[in-house]
Parts: sequence; structure tokens; C-alpha cells
Amino acid sequence: MSLYALRHTWYAPIVRYSLCARSTYMPPIISSIGASRSPRWKAISGRVCAYILSLLFFVSGVWKLTDLDATADRMVESLVPSALSLPAAVAVTVFELFAAILLLVPKYRRWGAWIAGGMLAVFMLYIGVQYNRLLGQDCSCFPWIRRVVGPAFFAGDAAMLVLAGCAGIWSDRSTGWRRAAALLFSVCLLSGGFYAVTSVMRSASVVPETAMVDGKPLNLRQGRVLLYFFDPDCMHCFAIAQEMGTQDWGDTRIVALATREQHRASSFVKDTGLPASTSPDTELLRKTFPFTNAPHAVALDNGKTAAIFHFGDMDGPEYFRALRSLGMLKVAKVR
Repeated sequence: MSLYALRHTWYAPIVRYSLCARSTYMPPIISSIGASRSPRWKAISGRVCAYILSLLFFVSGVWKLTDLDATADRMVESLVPSALSLPAAVAVTVFELFAAILLLVPKYRRWGAWIAGGMLAVFMLYIGVQYNRLLGQDCSCFPWIRRVVGPAFFAGDAAMLVLAGCAGIWSDRSTGWRRAAALLFSVCLLSGGFYAVTSVMRSASVVPETAMVDGKPLNLRQGRVLLYFFDPDCMHCFAIAQEMGTQDWGDTRIVALATREQHRASSFVKDTGLPASTSPDTELLRKTFPFTNAPHAVALDNGKTAAIFHFGDMDGPEYFRALRSLGMLKVAKVR
């Protein structure tokens, strides 16, 4: 049959398709080499980034969860209001653990990466806004590793943000929000249990009956007593003590407790004009009223804890206003 006749037969399109397919055919093994190489390395890289970030967030979350009091203190030092410090500590812990678990599960990995990345971005933005006030302040998020606010902090968080971006972009689309929500609920229950235990322990702290003050035992369960913890080299502690020295304390006893170098307590009290007695029982009282950094104050009323003032609660007139409302202070002296 001639080529002219072949072109006009009913099966001519089938012949043309067969010839074209034969000319462009590649064996499956050869054609798959170039097509799968890029997605494969991206998938492996995304998985590695997810595992590293999950480990970091899991360690950080567990560390915070097992010591919510210390986490709340660090929140106060980061200028979070004291009343919100413990709920904020629990919220951060919940989302760190939730993100860590999601990053380990392939079908939830992208969601976990976006949650982790969002937390890092918000934290960096907050520290950036408060940078001048927080510069040099402790912002440790991991055990055994001390971090302070400064350029290195932003470099470290930027590296983790890159890990989150790679884990999110190079992972499959997440599905199954109902099971993810159930997982979040489980993490909330676990964290809520730790929150309840911490709250009960805070309210049930038993004040020691006596402490050695100026070489004599002082009954801490009688009358009004203010425990003032300070670091002799802390200028913030010094400034607050000076301001406290201008107030009229009435019959309130102030006990000054140095967190280190206790032999310098007397000179600190004298230099600041703080109307206080000194005590060497810092460790005993610190076990009852745990905190991270000084200054720190505890108001006692007949053996009951009337108020606790963390690092960030002692700036400005609100501190003295709160003490006055508790009956610890009278009208301020005229300078």
C-alpha cells in the first residue's frame, strides 16, 4: 500500500500515534532517575529538619512542664505581668509539646512546622520590641544551655526558624484535623494537671515557724513580715531597696536575705537605707518560696502568704500600692 493510501485509511491516526509514542519512549528506570531525584532529597532534608526541631521543642517543653514555677519566674523576667506568668508558662509549654509531636508524624508535619515557626517568629518579635529593656536578661529555653538576650539569641532562633520553614515546605500537606485536635486536647490535659499541682503547692506552702534574724530567732508566723531577697551586685535590687527605704513600714518587719555573699548583707542594708534586719536563712526560705532571680519579695501576714512579688512586679508605684493595700505600708515619707 502506498503512503498516500495509508494516510487516508481509517486506522491512519492509530499508526501515527504508535510511531510518535515509539520515538519518544524511555524505559521506566531511565525516565525516573531525573524525575525523582529532587523531590527525594527535599523529602529527606525536610524529615531531618523536622526531627531536629521536634527534639528541641520536646526537650524545651518537658523542661518547662516539670518546673512551672521557674518557667513562670522567667516569664516575669521577660516582662510578662505576674498575674499572667503561670498561665503563659502553661500555654507556651502546651504548644511546644504539641508542635514537637506533630513534627514527628508525617501527616501532621506541616502543621507542626507552621506552629513552631509561628511561635519562634512571635517570640523574636516580642524580644525585638523589648530589646533595650531585656538586653542581657536570661532567656534560657533549654536545660544545661544558658541563653541571654542579645545578637546570639536572634541568630539561634533564626536557625530554628529556617528548620521550621524547611520542614514545612518540604513535607506533604497535612490532613486529619480531628485526630490532631484530640492530640492537642491530651496535651492540654497533661499540662493542666501540672498546672493544678503547681497552684496547689503554691497556695499550700508552709511558712517556717522561725528564722535566724540578726542572730536571734524571729517568729515568722506572728505579725506582718516582708522577706526581701536580693543580690548584692544587682543594681535593680539596690534601687528598689533605696525606694523601700523612703516608705513608712509601721510595725512590719523587713528581713533582708542575700542570695549570695551573705557577708555583704549588712553593708547592703546600710548603703540603701533599707529599714531591715538580715538573715542567713536564705536557702531555707528559698525552698519554701522558690524563684529564679532577685529581687524577689514575699509578704507574710500571721504566717500566711499574703502576696508574692517577682522580678517584674517591683518596678513603679504599683509595688508600693499593693503593699499598702495589704497593710504592710503606711503613708510614704516626705523626701
